[in-house]
Amino acid sequence: MKRFTRIGCLIGSAVFIASCGSGLAPLRADGIKPTVVTQKTPHDTDDPAIWINPSDASKSLVIGTDKDTDGALYVFDLSGKIVGKSETLQRPNNVDIAYGFVLNGKKVDIAVTTERETNEIRVFSLPDLKPIDNGGIPVFEGEPERGPMGIALYTKNDGTIYAIVGRKSGPSGSYLWQYELDGKSGSATANVVRKFGKYSGLKEIEAIAVDNEKNVVYYCDETVGIRKYSADPTSGNEELAFFGQTGFKSDHEGIAIYKTNASDGYILVSNQQANSFMVFDRNGGPNGDYPLITEVPTSTIECDGADATSVNLGGQFPKGMFVAMSNGMIFHFYDWRVIEKQINVSRK
Repeated sequence: MKRFTRIGCLIGSAVFIASCGSGLAPLRADGIKPTVVTQKTPHDTDDPAIWINPSDASKSLVIGTDKDTDGALYVFDLSGKIVGKSETLQRPNNVDIAYGFVLNGKKVDIAVTTERETNEIRVFSLPDLKPIDNGGIPVFEGEPERGPMGIALYTKNDGTIYAIVGRKSGPSGSYLWQYELDGKSGSATANVVRKFGKYSGLKEIEAIAVDNEKNVVYYCDETVGIRKYSADPTSGNEELAFFGQTGFKSDHEGIAIYKTNASDGYILVSNQQANSFMVFDRNGGPNGDYPLITEVPTSTIECDGADATSVNLGGQFPKGMFVAMSNGMIFHFYDWRVIEKQINVSRK
């Protein structure tokens, strides 16, 4: 979670570039520079998700949360320009995207966000960001602590789509709730199918990411490490790995998975207070562990959320892009080749 009081003390060690269309955005002086800095949202960016346009990848979009009582999901094109927004939402926290959700017999792509102040998740069709959830879906019902924060969508190989949702606080062993999404009624609904996830009790769990091809979910137990479980609700609740327990300055935050093919690639985790990303092999190590490959210093300040794609988006992103939230109400878009160069240098 961001520490707004640190912005002022960071300015002295930052340089500034113009953000797309408005104001000045702080950049870490010694970090790699973003290819694109987005236009500012009104309040507080938190988490991005990349939607790949199936007809023309160069027209793909980034959906980002603007986290406030008067917030919304914002839509950015690949130049960082705001090209759309959702209806007003009450503190949308994190967002994720899934393809081919069956709504009343027809397939649509969806963005799902946590709406923290209403204790709901919200479901929108893409790319038009129209609500398809009949006003919202309650989560963590009956719990003393609800406050949904993190979310990741898992698409099983049979096409079933699940939302794995985290909250501000909760009990170890059932901190995360997994919901099966359904659209047969003409609106998106959800049913709880699983409660799982160890929790240290030290901070919170916000960053969650699913690897569909490997059928696993990762989440950050902030200040402690990254935990791995099966994403399939029928495959048990055993913790499969617990890594990244050293090397982080404080908070473990946003998780992005860059896939070089169906099985290989990288897991990037925000080392928030260090303004960098820790890079792990997507396959882990030979003993089932996940040794650190390298730490990439970025220009993001206090990054909460991130996403990545290896799809050729054309233009400035022929090998895909890495997107990271930064203080200043903005998102940074990085040409993946710049990240890749940093990783390759560390492996020589």
